[in-house]
Amino acid sequence: MTATLAPPVRIGKAAVGALGMLAVATGALESVVTPTLPLLQRELDMSPAEGALLSIVLLITGALVTPVAGKLGDRYGGKRVLIRLMAVVSAGGLVSALAPNLPVLLLGQILQGAMVGALPLSFIVVRKHLPAGESKVAIGVVSGLFVGGGMAGTLSAGPVAEGLSRHWMFALPTIAVIGSTILLNRLMPHDPPGRSDDAGVDWPGLLLLSGTLVTLMLVLALAPDIGSQPLVLGALIVVLAAFVTGWTAVERRAASPMVDLRMLVRPAIWKSCVLTFVMCVGTSVAVYLVPQLFAVPAGAYGFGAGATEIGFYLLPGAVAASLAGPMAGIGARRFGSRAVVTAGIVIMAAALISLAAVHTEVWHLVIGKMMISLANGLCVTAMVTTTAISVEQSDTGIATSLVLVTRVIGYAVGAQVGGALLTAATPSGSDVPAESAFVTGFVIAGAVTALSLLVARTMGKGVKE
Repeated sequence: MTATLAPPVRIGKAAVGALGMLAVATGALESVVTPTLPLLQRELDMSPAEGALLSIVLLITGALVTPVAGKLGDRYGGKRVLIRLMAVVSAGGLVSALAPNLPVLLLGQILQGAMVGALPLSFIVVRKHLPAGESKVAIGVVSGLFVGGGMAGTLSAGPVAEGLSRHWMFALPTIAVIGSTILLNRLMPHDPPGRSDDAGVDWPGLLLLSGTLVTLMLVLALAPDIGSQPLVLGALIVVLAAFVTGWTAVERRAASPMVDLRMLVRPAIWKSCVLTFVMCVGTSVAVYLVPQLFAVPAGAYGFGAGATEIGFYLLPGAVAASLAGPMAGIGARRFGSRAVVTAGIVIMAAALISLAAVHTEVWHLVIGKMMISLANGLCVTAMVTTTAISVEQSDTGIATSLVLVTRVIGYAVGAQVGGALLTAATPSGSDVPAESAFVTGFVIAGAVTALSLLVARTMGKGVKE
């Protein structure tokens, strides 16, 4: 008699619904900082460079946690790791809610960054408990609800911060995360652990990459004050070089590296990484500068918008970002990935240069930010797709992790460059930077984005899937 594989343990709609609730809650908690960043800078007396650091520290943590969470989920079971990850996120949300100053708020955001690993773990759980067809639907629902939660957080953060306080804009979604985690723990059965990876987690690589990213952010944050702190900045640059050298050496020798640098010699991979970095720098400059420009007093050259208004102004960009993924997939199937990437680069470069030239009306910024979000979604989706299909199936995770790390570095560099420009252009005793800083930021981002066309034109046409 032939042995047959046991069918997957089925889960009901209630368990999938609990996963969806968790996705909404984490999406909302992730998105509350962007529309309220000018308010947080005022209340916590932050410089623009410090505000830029606050805006991207969660993403940096997420990039470091996600590959480790995926490995641990495969080894010990997705539900077990997901529940523990949500405990860290909940602690981070509570720390952010109670934070009296910037250092404590940064700590809260670092802990909250663990939420980025929640989606891959949710997918592990769903795939183990549902047949292939149903799992695809469930994964789509959970992903869509995460995006929806982000939109809800963008809209609600301003009214909550202005109507109650900045503390409640972190506390309310954190309470939702705690509640949905408890519900998920009750409704979702434990999934069996997978095969153990003998090589284990690349902890040295993870620690060295963490040091590299943190030091890079400090270098960019201190760059505007180079005249007053040249020795500190020089020492940080030496430390950064040491971290990069050490990380490169460790990753080249690791049996199971966090990021397999040997993949970078493949043209499809390094081109994807270069393009992803450039597009994310351009997007991040806009993501940081546009809310700051909305908040500049109307008596100067801005619009004097509060956190609530900024949230509404940013909503079209969030909608465009959510539509970009499906549009990129359709475009890649019909025209090929190179055409999609080229279109995204042209749209983003045009939008950034247009914002530099014309930003005297609210709708200028709303449309510009919307087109940048759309362009970024088109390009990054096409890059991930191109990367995934250019390697063997067994190398998909390693190759896409390179794009993930590059994406995070691009976002981090872009936000810090924007913050450094505003800090350098803010006169002593004033809270309003010179308008030229915004123009310079948009022009630099637009020019760098346009130059990436030189890389895009050398891409293979790609498979029309």
